[in-house]
Amino acid sequence: MLKRTIYSLAIVALIAGCSSGTKLNDTPVVDRSGAGSGQMGQNGSASGVAPVSIDPNAQNAAGPVGVARIVYFGYDSYSVQPEFQSLIEGNARFLKANPQRRVSIEGHTDERGGREYNLALGQKRSEAVRRALTLLGVNDSQIEAVSFGKEKPAVTGSGESVWAQNRRAEITYR
Repeated sequence: MLKRTIYSLAIVALIAGCSSGTKLNDTPVVDRSGAGSGQMGQNGSASGVAPVSIDPNAQNAAGPVGVARIVYFGYDSYSVQPEFQSLIEGNARFLKANPQRRVSIEGHTDERGGREYNLALGQKRSEAVRRALTLLGVNDSQIEAVSFGKEKPAVTGSGESVWAQNRRAEITYR
Protein backbone atom coordinates (compact mmCIF):
# COMPACT_ATOMS: atom_id res chain seq x y z
CA MET A 1 0.00 0.00 0.00
CA LEU A 2 2.86 2.40 0.86
CA LYS A 3 4.58 1.62 -2.47
CA ARG A 4 1.38 2.33 -4.33
CA THR A 5 1.02 5.72 -2.60
CA ILE A 6 4.64 6.62 -3.36
CA TYR A 7 4.21 5.69 -7.03
CA SER A 8 1.01 7.71 -7.23
CA LEU A 9 2.71 10.76 -5.72
CA ALA A 10 5.67 10.35 -8.08
CA ILE A 11 3.36 10.25 -11.12
CA VAL A 12 1.46 13.33 -9.93
CA ALA A 13 4.74 15.19 -9.34
CA LEU A 14 6.00 14.17 -12.79
CA ILE A 15 2.84 15.40 -14.50
CA ALA A 16 2.87 18.67 -12.55
CA GLY A 17 6.53 19.23 -13.41
CA CYS A 18 5.85 18.76 -17.13
CA SER A 19 2.96 21.19 -17.29
CA SER A 20 3.45 24.58 -18.86
CA GLY A 21 2.19 27.94 -17.71
CA THR A 22 1.92 29.13 -21.31
CA LYS A 23 -1.63 29.90 -22.35
CA LEU A 24 -1.94 28.86 -25.98
CA ASN A 25 -5.10 30.86 -26.59
CA ASP A 26 -3.57 34.20 -25.52
CA THR A 27 -2.21 36.27 -28.40
CA PRO A 28 1.29 37.54 -27.57
CA VAL A 29 1.22 40.16 -30.34
CA VAL A 30 -0.30 43.59 -29.85
CA ASP A 31 -1.62 45.51 -32.87
CA ARG A 32 -0.05 48.96 -32.69
CA SER A 33 -0.65 49.86 -36.32
CA GLY A 34 -3.70 52.00 -35.56
CA ALA A 35 -5.88 49.90 -37.83
CA GLY A 36 -8.77 48.33 -35.97
CA SER A 37 -9.47 44.64 -36.26
CA GLY A 38 -12.39 45.26 -38.61
CA GLN A 39 -10.58 47.63 -40.98
CA MET A 40 -9.08 46.48 -44.22
CA GLY A 41 -5.58 47.49 -45.29
CA GLN A 42 -4.15 47.85 -48.76
CA ASN A 43 -4.50 44.84 -51.05
CA GLY A 44 -7.70 43.82 -49.23
CA SER A 45 -5.93 42.18 -46.30
CA ALA A 46 -7.05 42.89 -42.76
CA SER A 47 -3.45 43.32 -41.59
CA GLY A 48 -2.36 45.67 -44.36
CA VAL A 49 0.52 43.31 -45.26
CA ALA A 50 1.32 43.02 -48.95
CA PRO A 51 1.06 39.53 -50.46
CA VAL A 52 4.24 37.54 -51.09
CA SER A 53 5.37 37.16 -54.68
CA ILE A 54 6.00 33.53 -55.62
CA ASP A 55 7.38 34.34 -59.07
CA PRO A 56 10.83 32.65 -59.18
CA ASN A 57 12.00 35.06 -61.91
CA ALA A 58 11.24 38.10 -59.71
CA GLN A 59 13.91 37.05 -57.23
CA ASN A 60 16.49 36.36 -59.93
CA ALA A 61 15.90 39.71 -61.66
CA ALA A 62 16.33 41.60 -58.39
CA GLY A 63 20.05 41.13 -57.86
CA PRO A 64 23.28 41.21 -59.83
CA VAL A 65 23.32 39.11 -62.99
CA GLY A 66 25.89 36.33 -63.12
CA VAL A 67 26.89 36.60 -59.46
CA ALA A 68 26.34 33.62 -57.15
CA ARG A 69 24.38 34.16 -53.94
CA ILE A 70 25.22 31.15 -51.76
CA VAL A 71 28.20 30.96 -49.40
CA TYR A 72 29.00 27.46 -48.13
CA PHE A 73 30.59 26.71 -44.75
CA GLY A 74 32.60 23.92 -43.18
CA TYR A 75 31.22 21.69 -40.45
CA ASP A 76 30.51 23.63 -37.24
CA SER A 77 32.06 26.76 -38.80
CA TYR A 78 30.94 30.27 -39.58
CA SER A 79 34.15 31.49 -41.23
CA VAL A 80 33.77 32.78 -44.78
CA GLN A 81 36.36 30.94 -46.86
CA PRO A 82 38.58 32.83 -49.37
CA GLU A 83 36.98 31.01 -52.32
CA PHE A 84 33.77 33.00 -51.68
CA GLN A 85 35.48 36.42 -51.69
CA SER A 86 34.57 37.16 -55.34
CA LEU A 87 30.93 36.26 -54.61
CA ILE A 88 30.91 38.68 -51.65
CA GLU A 89 32.64 41.40 -53.72
CA GLY A 90 30.17 41.05 -56.61
CA ASN A 91 27.17 41.38 -54.32
CA ALA A 92 28.83 44.29 -52.46
CA ARG A 93 29.44 46.17 -55.75
CA PHE A 94 25.78 45.75 -56.70
CA LEU A 95 24.48 46.88 -53.31
CA LYS A 96 26.78 49.93 -53.22
CA ALA A 97 25.66 50.91 -56.73
CA ASN A 98 22.00 50.42 -55.73
CA PRO A 99 21.62 51.88 -52.22
CA GLN A 100 17.82 51.52 -52.37
CA ARG A 101 18.13 47.71 -52.67
CA ARG A 102 17.90 45.46 -49.62
CA VAL A 103 19.06 41.91 -48.98
CA SER A 104 18.25 39.24 -46.48
CA ILE A 105 21.07 36.87 -45.61
CA GLU A 106 19.60 33.53 -44.54
CA GLY A 107 21.86 31.29 -42.45
CA HIS A 108 21.33 27.52 -42.66
CA THR A 109 22.87 24.41 -41.10
CA ASP A 110 22.83 20.68 -41.74
CA GLU A 111 20.53 18.36 -39.80
CA ARG A 112 23.01 17.44 -37.09
CA GLY A 113 22.77 19.10 -33.69
CA GLY A 114 19.92 20.51 -31.64
CA ARG A 115 17.44 23.12 -32.84
CA GLU A 116 18.72 25.97 -30.66
CA TYR A 117 22.36 25.25 -31.48
CA ASN A 118 21.64 25.22 -35.21
CA LEU A 119 19.63 28.45 -35.03
CA ALA A 120 22.58 30.13 -33.30
CA LEU A 121 25.08 28.71 -35.83
CA GLY A 122 22.90 29.79 -38.75
CA GLN A 123 22.74 33.29 -37.27
CA LYS A 124 26.52 33.40 -36.93
CA ARG A 125 26.84 32.37 -40.58
CA SER A 126 24.46 35.08 -41.79
CA GLU A 127 26.21 37.66 -39.59
CA ALA A 128 29.61 36.62 -41.02
CA VAL A 129 28.40 37.33 -44.57
CA ARG A 130 26.80 40.57 -43.39
CA ARG A 131 30.09 41.64 -41.80
CA ALA A 132 32.01 40.80 -45.00
CA LEU A 133 29.61 42.96 -47.05
CA THR A 134 29.79 45.91 -44.65
CA LEU A 135 33.60 45.74 -44.62
CA LEU A 136 33.42 46.25 -48.39
CA GLY A 137 31.34 49.41 -47.93
CA VAL A 138 27.73 48.18 -48.06
CA ASN A 139 25.45 50.20 -45.79
CA ASP A 140 24.38 48.06 -42.81
CA SER A 141 20.78 49.29 -43.20
CA GLN A 142 20.57 47.42 -46.52
CA ILE A 143 21.21 44.04 -44.89
CA GLU A 144 19.09 41.81 -42.67
CA ALA A 145 20.70 38.69 -41.20
CA VAL A 146 18.38 35.83 -40.20
CA SER A 147 18.74 32.17 -39.31
CA PHE A 148 16.66 29.18 -40.29
CA GLY A 149 18.97 26.65 -38.64
CA LYS A 150 18.20 23.19 -39.97
CA GLU A 151 14.56 24.02 -40.79
CA LYS A 152 14.99 24.71 -44.55
CA PRO A 153 17.45 22.22 -46.04
CA ALA A 154 18.49 22.75 -49.65
CA VAL A 155 18.82 18.98 -50.05
CA THR A 156 17.18 16.24 -47.99
CA GLY A 157 18.95 13.11 -46.87
CA SER A 158 22.03 12.24 -44.88
CA GLY A 159 25.72 12.00 -45.58
CA GLU A 160 28.54 14.49 -46.02
CA SER A 161 27.65 15.49 -49.59
CA VAL A 162 24.09 16.39 -48.51
CA TRP A 163 25.19 18.10 -45.28
CA ALA A 164 27.78 20.20 -47.17
CA GLN A 165 25.03 21.63 -49.41
CA ASN A 166 22.91 22.55 -46.39
CA ARG A 167 25.67 24.43 -44.50
CA ARG A 168 25.16 27.76 -46.23
CA ALA A 169 24.15 31.42 -46.16
CA GLU A 170 21.90 32.59 -48.98
CA ILE A 171 21.78 36.20 -50.13
CA THR A 172 18.19 37.02 -51.11
CA TYR A 173 17.35 40.33 -52.78
CA ARG A 174 14.12 42.11 -51.89
